[in-house]
Amino acid sequence: MAFINLEKKEKIAVITINRPEALNALNSAVLDELEAAIDSIDVNETRALVITGAGEKSFVAGADIGEMSSLSKAEGEAFGKKGNDIFRKIETLPVPVIAAINGFALGGGCELSMSCDIRIAADSAIFGQPEVGLGITPGFGGTQRLARIVGPGMAKQMIYTARNIKADEALRIGLVNAVYPLSDLMAEAEKLAGTIAKNAPIAVRACKKAINDGLEAGMDDALVIEEKLFGGCFESWDQKEGMANFLRKKDDPAKVKIVDFKNE
Repeated sequence: MAFINLEKKEKIAVITINRPEALNALNSAVLDELEAAIDSIDVNETRALVITGAGEKSFVAGADIGEMSSLSKAEGEAFGKKGNDIFRKIETLPVPVIAAINGFALGGGCELSMSCDIRIAADSAIFGQPEVGLGITPGFGGTQRLARIVGPGMAKQMIYTARNIKADEALRIGLVNAVYPLSDLMAEAEKLAGTIAKNAPIAVRACKKAINDGLEAGMDDALVIEEKLFGGCFESWDQKEGMANFLRKKDDPAKVKIVDFKNE
């Protein structure tokens, strides 16, 4: 692919948006390739995914304004749907997704990061939803996910003012989970992905589904979602071996072993 690099490292995968001359801005071609890369991931082999941008300046600087500037109303709606459909695929991908934000995450870039489960940032990262300064609204989920992540008041302030914020403020308001020096960012992202990958994959995927589906339901219905996913784990090899190993450790620490969970 011209704009997306997909690398597989044992049980984790890394997608790099590779359009650094345009600060990795999202045009239709980039979105198409990103969707193809997401669709190609074998969730039975891959246990965590990292998404980042090429270069040291930008994660994704936004959607391509040159492409958007001449859109009609219908074309604008279609472009918004295109981005929303792809970001929703990322959000609902069975395996956890980590955004490693290495620079500008503006507009569509901030929205892409918010479709990921976990966001970690370089100390040089800049976040913002600048759309109202361009005469538009956020179109790839920004009005919805930002309010859910940082709360409606802070989301409205960021969106209404079109003000960018630095990594330390993004950490303070809960937009990112951690901030690292740029030189350490990818190592930390892959370390986090590796830690996730060591755990029982069926259980991790069930946890992601329980959290995501539960956030869209009332508490009573959300608890039923959890109960069913919890119960489903008891049909897996991972549960049987994981609990057996715990009991071995309790009875005789010398018998404990590292469980190689098998996604079964």
